[in-house]
Amino acid sequence: MSTRLARGGRLIDRGAAQEFTFNGKRMKGFKGDTLAAALLANDQMLVGRSFKYHRPRGIVASGAEEPNALVNMGEGGRFEPNQRTTTTELFDGLTATSQNHWPSLEFDVGVVNNYAARFLPAGFYYKTFIHPRAAWKHLFEPIVRQSAGLGKVPKDRDADRYEQAYAFCDVLVAGGGVAGLQAALVAGRAGARVILLEQAPHWGGRAPVDGVEIDGKPAEAFVEAALAELSAMENVTLRTRCMAFGVYDHGYVLAEERVADHTPGDGRPKKRLWRIRAGRIVSATGAIERPLSFAGNDIPGVMLASAVRDYVVNWAVSPGDRTVVVTNNDDAYRTAIALKEAGLDVPAVIDARPNVTGDLPAKARALGIRIETGSAIVKVKGSKRVTGVAIGLQAGEGAAREEIACDAVAMSGGWSPVVHLWSHCGGKLVWDEAAAHFRPDAARPPITHDGSAMVIAAGAANGALPAGECLADADRAGAEAAQALGMKPKKAKAPEAAAPAEARMEPVWIMPQGAGPALRMKMWLDYQNDVKVSDVQLAAREGYTSVEHTKRYTTLGMATDQGKLSNINGLAVLADSLNAEIPQVGTTTFRPPYTPVTIGALAGESRGDIFQPLRRTPMHAWHEAQGAYFEPVGLWRRPYCYPRAGETHEQAVHREVTNTRERLGLLDASTLGKIIVKGPDAGRFLDMLYTNVMSSLPVGKCRYGLMCNEQGFLSDDGVVARIDEDTWLCHTTSGGADRIHAWMEDWLQCEWWDWKVYTANVTEQYAQVAVVGPNARKLLEKLGGMDVSREALPFMQWADGELGGFRCRVYRISFSGELSYEIAVPASEGMAFWKALNDAGAEFGAMPYGTECLHVMRAEKGFIMIGDETDGTVTPLDLCLDWAVSKKKADFLGKRGMQRTYLANPERWKLVGLETLDGSVIPDGAYAVAPGVNGNGQRNTEGRVTSTYYSPTLKRGIAMGLVRRGPERMGETVEFPKVGGGSVKARIVSPVFYDKDGEKQNV
Repeated sequence: MSTRLARGGRLIDRGAAQEFTFNGKRMKGFKGDTLAAALLANDQMLVGRSFKYHRPRGIVASGAEEPNALVNMGEGGRFEPNQRTTTTELFDGLTATSQNHWPSLEFDVGVVNNYAARFLPAGFYYKTFIHPRAAWKHLFEPIVRQSAGLGKVPKDRDADRYEQAYAFCDVLVAGGGVAGLQAALVAGRAGARVILLEQAPHWGGRAPVDGVEIDGKPAEAFVEAALAELSAMENVTLRTRCMAFGVYDHGYVLAEERVADHTPGDGRPKKRLWRIRAGRIVSATGAIERPLSFAGNDIPGVMLASAVRDYVVNWAVSPGDRTVVVTNNDDAYRTAIALKEAGLDVPAVIDARPNVTGDLPAKARALGIRIETGSAIVKVKGSKRVTGVAIGLQAGEGAAREEIACDAVAMSGGWSPVVHLWSHCGGKLVWDEAAAHFRPDAARPPITHDGSAMVIAAGAANGALPAGECLADADRAGAEAAQALGMKPKKAKAPEAAAPAEARMEPVWIMPQGAGPALRMKMWLDYQNDVKVSDVQLAAREGYTSVEHTKRYTTLGMATDQGKLSNINGLAVLADSLNAEIPQVGTTTFRPPYTPVTIGALAGESRGDIFQPLRRTPMHAWHEAQGAYFEPVGLWRRPYCYPRAGETHEQAVHREVTNTRERLGLLDASTLGKIIVKGPDAGRFLDMLYTNVMSSLPVGKCRYGLMCNEQGFLSDDGVVARIDEDTWLCHTTSGGADRIHAWMEDWLQCEWWDWKVYTANVTEQYAQVAVVGPNARKLLEKLGGMDVSREALPFMQWADGELGGFRCRVYRISFSGELSYEIAVPASEGMAFWKALNDAGAEFGAMPYGTECLHVMRAEKGFIMIGDETDGTVTPLDLCLDWAVSKKKADFLGKRGMQRTYLANPERWKLVGLETLDGSVIPDGAYAVAPGVNGNGQRNTEGRVTSTYYSPTLKRGIAMGLVRRGPERMGETVEFPKVGGGSVKARIVSPVFYDKDGEKQNV
């Protein structure tokens, strides 16, 4: 049985007992325990069930590579599924439940899949769920959906908070083992700003566990001295419980810090996402021990040898009273020795190598440990926990020559460097034949803009596994990082580590090597997804020769551990099946994150009211005081209308339209995008962005322009003003300012990087007010300060000046068809200017109007609205805006897209006005039906409504829409079905319903 040892445990505080529950059962542990250590200390070997066959699963590892021991953690608002017990720190009151079973962990009816395993091989779902076709919806899909996933989905709102932070450094070191510490020391002594991250709560990695001596002292002494020196450096930052999980272009690193995972409810954020920019990155992430593939290697109690050693040394936990060690290398003997020195029985070490020499095996023999060379575990006995093993010859076919009683198996198949961070940005790997692993290829690193290495691998992560080589390699990596940044490392001798000499490992991918089908069907590669050796061999026989195809066919490496334990063994089995070398088969793609990251950390504080921080204009408080009803426009909140007592919103809109048409309306237009484009190449740049010519626009004048994406579809529109010889101000839609500015920068930085153009989004720097209606000029003349007459300021021109003592820029533009001025003032003066307009305009019937009034008036004039008349599939030609598309320019964004045959087809739907025969309002989004039915039995369509309103000006319903060959069909009638039955007929007319000659806006 697994139990707590009476002495030892370098990481636990025996004076700080902590209680927790697992599946409702109360258990005890100590401060410093991981949940996995505490479970083992309470003899909880069975911790979950596998995904596909629901086989019993126990703890197999001690770190982030753990594939089995995933639990539901917490309750209510702190419930989290799929939490790794091996990286979860124990705290008093912790609650955990096992996953993927029913009705209980010990008795799970889903295990029936295990007995039907021969009918559920790799890829069975591709062959099973296709016939009969009708069964998919009512039989197969419900079963698949019910079976998907491991843990339960949280139902309550997350009770914790998360935050994000930014950091900058010269050298980021990922990994706080002895390699990471040494690399940080070298870079820090050179004067580099260093950030050192360690995923665990403690420093030193494996060295203290493995009994490594550095410069004649225990590794703990080196770790303490290194931490003391690093802590004293002002240029060095140390962080534990912080995992660097992703490396991106230009030295951008994301890391997740577990701030209050182990102290829930203490007021601190649970996790913190770090966004780090680093000049160079040193990956000192260590190596992961590989399992061995033998029958029954998934039974609870079968663990990695290094993990068994960790539990014994770090947490004083014995995974078993009698532990058989099985290996193909010398490192596993450290586990046998640690177990023996802890007073535990090691019946035998099963070593696949025919000849075993070296210091560690010699020490094991001296301790009386039996060593069986050239041997293999043929089969593990037991179901929910190990009861024994059958052993035979590694060179044999699986005949058992002896059975050994035991309750744990410690296996070691060699070590694989953690190359994930190296690989995230394109670092390549090379196969190390001697060590049988992939390691970073120094000749093909992830590179910076100047072609030098951005990521530098160090220590075990670089394949330098022996302690002495590890430290020397880390010393080199720290110096290389500092030198690459122009710093001069101080000359100092690298620390020397003394460790027993180790003989060469022997690659073993199947144990025994001649095992037949019955044994191979019980050799597990991917523990969580139940992928066996036989599954990979089947994939090879069925033609899946690409490792990426095999991965998807078998789901090898697709579980939450992302193949950390299974990938190399799976690659080797595939290579053997294809009679190819492992390097020829290659590896799967390493993508961030290295370990799962909670969505809460990625979201940070962006939740609830600040999920998307709302934008408010300088006049927002005034609108609220006037009882405005708001609508979202992008991140802005704009007044939809200003309802008065007893008014419906519809009545308020009609009143605002009528008042603006007949007297004077005021609109808060501050949300309109305002982007400055400046520089010698600004005109050239805008000519590429807009469909029409902007470089020829005279200073002081305005021009309406359209922007398309590369496909030729309309993206945004607005008025452009020429400010001076090399400066333009581009107005965009309210929701498009940030998007269009980013679009401009994208082209400038990625395509036209040598053009001399500067852009600035100044949307929030200015308040803007539209003064609209027959009395608009009267109001501005009353304020006084500048000439706003028709002669001084004609339509589509602008002028700077003062109005009523306010500095302003006045544009003669109109989106309503009325006499209109749009006036921009500094945002700090926006509220005062707005109040002055309302006060002075009272005698002229001034009344504020909202966005719906604006929409009705623009529809009456036939003006398009981005997002209404456009949906990402509409071109300027569809909207009959041919006049705004230059035929002279050699090129602009979207030109070639618009010239495609499909988009130039005369049968396309085009913009028209729609006037109902009975004066009613056509339902929004309604489709015009055409004779006949399509292949789905639905009626054919020939158009759709894009905007529809009741016009208080015209006293009838009006609409704009896209109709097949619309402009050619003036006067024809089309029919629009209504929801609930019936239909409405409308006549195709010009989209300009009001003031067709534009006399009112030009007065």
